[in-house]
Amino acid sequence: MYRSIRWLPLSFLALHIILKLFIDQRSLIIDGILYNAIWILAIAAITQSPLSNDPVAVITSSLAIGCWGIGSLLNSVDNFYSIPQAAQLIAQISYALFYPLLLVAIPRALKRGRRLNPIEILDSTIFGLGISAIATALFFSHVFPIALLNIQDQFFSLLFPISDLLLLSIAAIALITHRLHLRATVLFFGIAIFSASDLYYLWLELNNSYTLGRLSDDGWLLGIALIALSLWSPQGKSGQDILIHPVFVALSIFISPTLLALMALRPGIFPIYILLPTIATLFLAFIRMSIVIRQARNLGEEKVLARTDELTGLPNRRRLIAELASFSDAEGALLLLDLNQFKPVNDGYGHEVGDAILQQVAQRFSRSLPTGAVLARLGGDEFGVLINGNYESTLEAAYALQATLTYPFSIRGESITIGVSIGHAHNNGEANLLERADAAMYEAKRSGVGVVQASLP
Repeated sequence: MYRSIRWLPLSFLALHIILKLFIDQRSLIIDGILYNAIWILAIAAITQSPLSNDPVAVITSSLAIGCWGIGSLLNSVDNFYSIPQAAQLIAQISYALFYPLLLVAIPRALKRGRRLNPIEILDSTIFGLGISAIATALFFSHVFPIALLNIQDQFFSLLFPISDLLLLSIAAIALITHRLHLRATVLFFGIAIFSASDLYYLWLELNNSYTLGRLSDDGWLLGIALIALSLWSPQGKSGQDILIHPVFVALSIFISPTLLALMALRPGIFPIYILLPTIATLFLAFIRMSIVIRQARNLGEEKVLARTDELTGLPNRRRLIAELASFSDAEGALLLLDLNQFKPVNDGYGHEVGDAILQQVAQRFSRSLPTGAVLARLGGDEFGVLINGNYESTLEAAYALQATLTYPFSIRGESITIGVSIGHAHNNGEANLLERADAAMYEAKRSGVGVVQASLP
């Protein structure tokens, strides 16, 4: 039973159209009650849509239609009865709230649980505002006269078509992104029909030829009914998103200062209200740049932290393995080091003393290595070194590392001595350098020699 609710808005809309064809005069029941019942049914259809929908899409699309419906209801009352000026302003504001709410609902309706990237939202908005700025300069400024009733009407008469173009641009991007999928297609046509009805109404209003109850008013309801129906359409398979190409974003940003420059060089060439989309585009471009810079900085910090040992500040195992992958053509050696007698010290004196020893070991190792060598903490009391040079010089570096631990550490007044076992594997171009160094290190540990050279395969 609940599935049939999806068709109720379209069914009541068809009934409304049929009645309008036969009853030409204005009617409170047809143009007031029945007309406003359709958007209420659309909200009911959305709230009863399948649970697979993203809840944010359901809430925001319902609120968007609800805000538009409040404006419609107030205007319907105004046409049959008289309402205060403040109520008319509330109606205009309610209409305006439809756009940002639906802007949030569009991406959520097409992919459940998708994390919204602020850069994607800004790119879509900048692109839409760029189109709106061009349309305002080349179309609205010549088609729609500036001499409206008052400043309030001028503001909303500009706001609504620009918002329609922005919404339509983002819906078109979503349609292309989701490869003409059924849900995206129904949603796009709903927004397109709604926007076309909005623009046609504005044209009639500015030419003093609009009257309540025209058949064209059903265009808004048809768009809303299709938006509600889109949430009942099957969701597409998650695929790779197609983002707005940076060229279009750059072009949209370039348009704004160009229009501002033309207005400065030739005053009066465009109406003054074109400043709204152009300044908004530049403001959003600045925000986008700030977010990109912050994300790049955070990404760089995360990349460094992902390859850095937190305790010693040395590179970690991941960094050493990455360096090892490009080490095959270099002359040098891999040294693996494992501390001796560290576990009894760590257990006997506590982890804080053990951590202090590891930090001092890292400092001693770092000071004894030549410039360009990579010293990494592999985990626990194990270290690794990638060092360039011939066989003799790398072996000499291994003995130098062993010598750094021949004198004790002074921790909290305690004199603590530990040693190190080192496996030395000279690079011979084979891919088994890590295995050879590991085997040599375990031999040094077993025999107590200190430094063991890995045998050649």
